[in-house]
Amino acid sequence: MLLLIALGCLGFVAAGPCDIYSSGGTPCIAAHSTTRALYNSYAGSLYQVMRGSDGTTVDIAPLSAGGVANAATQDSFCSGTTCLITIIYDQSGKGNHLTQAPPGGFRGPEANGYDNLAGASGAPVKLNGKNVYGVFISPGTGYRNNNARDTATGDAAQGMYAVLDGTHYNDACCFDYGNAETSSTDTGNGHMETIYYGTNAVWGTGAGRGPWVMADLENGLFSGQSPANNPSDPTITHRFVNAIIKGRPNYWAIRAANAVSGGLSTYYSGARPTLSGYNPMSKEGAIILGIGGDNSNGAQGTFYEGVMTSGYPSDESENSVQANIVAAKYSLTSLTSGPKLTTGSSVSLQVTTPGYTERYLTNSGSTVNTQAVTFFSSTTLKQQASFTVRTGLANGGCYSFESKDTPDSFIRHGNFVLQLNKNDGSKQFAEDATFCPQIGLNGRGSSIRSWNYPTRYFRHFNNVGYLASNGGVHDFDSANSFNNDVTFAVKTGFA
Repeated sequence: MLLLIALGCLGFVAAGPCDIYSSGGTPCIAAHSTTRALYNSYAGSLYQVMRGSDGTTVDIAPLSAGGVANAATQDSFCSGTTCLITIIYDQSGKGNHLTQAPPGGFRGPEANGYDNLAGASGAPVKLNGKNVYGVFISPGTGYRNNNARDTATGDAAQGMYAVLDGTHYNDACCFDYGNAETSSTDTGNGHMETIYYGTNAVWGTGAGRGPWVMADLENGLFSGQSPANNPSDPTITHRFVNAIIKGRPNYWAIRAANAVSGGLSTYYSGARPTLSGYNPMSKEGAIILGIGGDNSNGAQGTFYEGVMTSGYPSDESENSVQANIVAAKYSLTSLTSGPKLTTGSSVSLQVTTPGYTERYLTNSGSTVNTQAVTFFSSTTLKQQASFTVRTGLANGGCYSFESKDTPDSFIRHGNFVLQLNKNDGSKQFAEDATFCPQIGLNGRGSSIRSWNYPTRYFRHFNNVGYLASNGGVHDFDSANSFNNDVTFAVKTGFA
């Protein structure tokens, strides 16, 4: 396989994915990654982060040419505050950078209609044992470039791959990466060609219950030629997934693999869908990440790296890229930091904001608020201020907090308000009730970050519990006193 490229008297060095594609005659025209360089010689910026304390930015580059991201730069820059990913740089030299997606047919959640930006620390992983960060897309988050250069248009051939988190998905539209409309609106069948990952079954499905790798071709998610179902497109169970979509005139393919071992499988390779508008295609050449072509932004997923090519890549080139990804050794790392929690223990969460330290997070029925609690408080109040630490319902690397006075009821968020609800066993409940404690932003305890909205933390505001972001659109997102209000001292439970 094409794993090495010769560099004259310097001998042989490992090729990056885009070096492999170029050697196969289908060069990258866009290359995006927050985890590593995708060319052996690339030493430029991978992505940019902006911190919440002062709005300044810093670019994150590889540790060395062709290497993994220098996460220590981000960690130092973002210490004691929050950070957002503002730019995902294109490594191809075409300038096809991804930035905050603008309003489209579906408006974004921000007041100006733009989509949210991803939290910089929401998707920590390791590459070859070194800490790096992916792009954690929550509903309402998206990136786009409507003025991309040299992307495929019309019926021109193209290929793409993306390394994704196979456990982070939903059934909303649409977690995509690839070629979309330049207007951020739905302009008709065949005006997109992207990788889709999730369980949306409105247009088409694969085998089982999903999630599936499919193609978003606009007004349809396709698993094969049939608009309804391709039983050869399997449900994916890998933690790290390499997903591939490629197309040329009246022909396209879906391929995928476990991104940490083994080779690619082909789930479809054949003619375009028979429905009107998909042969020939009418691709427009914008690039999207985490959203649909019209800015449909209800989906979720995690992106680590991906490229788009000029021309239809050979299976041989893609097989070599898969081997390169496996050699990068994606692996898990801790999702939490700061004081350790012990599952099964009882904890009480003390407010650390000056002037309010007598208050603890409590529940009154379904309401989560703060109340003054002491050793002399009633047994009922002590129980309301105590929570049993459980393994995270949605992710075992994080935690869930079960009420001591209402067993099988957990703190969760709904519309970014903290609530105490009985566990209904749903995927949504599990995700809304999973939290990842971090080193306290004010340095005095733990800041408890949401797993599925990692820009948001437990916060007390007017003595009510919220899931707040630093400087967001709601009153409870106010940047004033944010670090103090989202930091809690984890104490032994009152009950």
